[in-house]
Amino acid sequence: MFEGLTTRLGGVFDRLKKRGALSESDVAEAMREIRVALLEADVALPVVKSFVERVKERATGQEVVRSVTPGQMVVKIVHDQLIELLGGTNAALTLGGPPGVVLMTGLQGSGKTTTSAKLAKRLKDGEKKRVLMASLDVQRPAAQKQLEVLAGQVGVTSLAIVAGQQPLEIAERAMQTARREGFDVVILDTAGRLHVADDLMDELIRVRDAVRPHETLLVADSLTGQDAVVVAKEFGERIGVSGIVLTRMDGDARGGAALSMREVTGAPIKFVGTGEKLSALEVFHPERMASRILDMGDILSLVEQAAAVVDRDEAEKVARKLQKGRFDLADMQMQLRQVTKMGGLGGLMGMLPGVGKIKEQMAQANVDERAVGRQCAIIDSMTPQERRNPQVIHASRRKRIAAGSGTSVQDVNKLLKQHRQMQDMMKRMKKAGGVKQFLSRNMPPGMLPPR
Repeated sequence: MFEGLTTRLGGVFDRLKKRGALSESDVAEAMREIRVALLEADVALPVVKSFVERVKERATGQEVVRSVTPGQMVVKIVHDQLIELLGGTNAALTLGGPPGVVLMTGLQGSGKTTTSAKLAKRLKDGEKKRVLMASLDVQRPAAQKQLEVLAGQVGVTSLAIVAGQQPLEIAERAMQTARREGFDVVILDTAGRLHVADDLMDELIRVRDAVRPHETLLVADSLTGQDAVVVAKEFGERIGVSGIVLTRMDGDARGGAALSMREVTGAPIKFVGTGEKLSALEVFHPERMASRILDMGDILSLVEQAAAVVDRDEAEKVARKLQKGRFDLADMQMQLRQVTKMGGLGGLMGMLPGVGKIKEQMAQANVDERAVGRQCAIIDSMTPQERRNPQVIHASRRKRIAAGSGTSVQDVNKLLKQHRQMQDMMKRMKKAGGVKQFLSRNMPPGMLPPR
């Protein structure tokens, strides 16, 4: 999402780092470029003004001017101010009860119903909560049925649909059911609206006053830019919003909504939607987002994602085989599938530091995200014997495997060559005495593994 902003800021910082000392004119020029970069990213003008003023005030201080590395100090100041702009620390969901009540609000088309299901799944799987979902949307045809289907997909209970009931009646029935049947959390999905209309706002206020929610979350589409900020401000003033969920953060928007939302509304961003899957809802971490924007990577999120996806038993099994210098095609397929589960090569690369600088080279190299799927299909077309012992795959077998996987013989050859190279590396590691010893002999000084 922040690709354009990352590139612009990266250019500014690269120029600053090349200078041994910074004058006030150097800082002023950098601030002008940062201001333009933020405005081009669709950040609200008042937010840009206050942000640049705060950075400029600190960047022209003695701590920067007299610093040994003034360019690095400016980067640190911008990083710190970005974290503050995005909320400082991640704001956890606050649920009282039981039952804890979450009121989901937002405009139509913002992804509110799907987000409700994602949140229910997160609470059920991550916190072992018993969740009841109820749709108060009597405006949109089949909205209640949609929520019922999504609830079934994530494995939580949805309130039975009663034709003709109005939102306030549905909300009261949901609360009675939750108390009677011992649910931990109630998620109320309210009707989306095309704009901030008085009648629908009044209806929402009546529901809010009746159920007294512990959390009132506004679901906003990050692709709508500054319109999302205007909507958030309206909802905040009239309803009272305790948190914001930004959807479609994996899209190609310029990112201005995310950078403006916290400062304009005063409400923290609590979650972000990062994909269409019902598991694609992440806690919003201001410091991690600031690091991504400045191309410093997000190793913590990468580690968390790996921990959630990787099968520990399978990983240990592969590790034991690697220690013995063995790595067959079945092991390779397992690794490829784990890469896919973690968001593909693009998703993983986006969390690594400094990747922004090589995105152009990656694009020129035509890195194909679909290649992983083709490689898994090729391995699926092999017999168990062929996966264990690729040496038996001669010309006629390669033709059969290519036909069975819908690929070409060249694709099969490429996969076998890649596996052979990986296997050779494993053997060299074994001869070197293990992974750490191998790395210590082959990596440049300063990048050795920890002892």
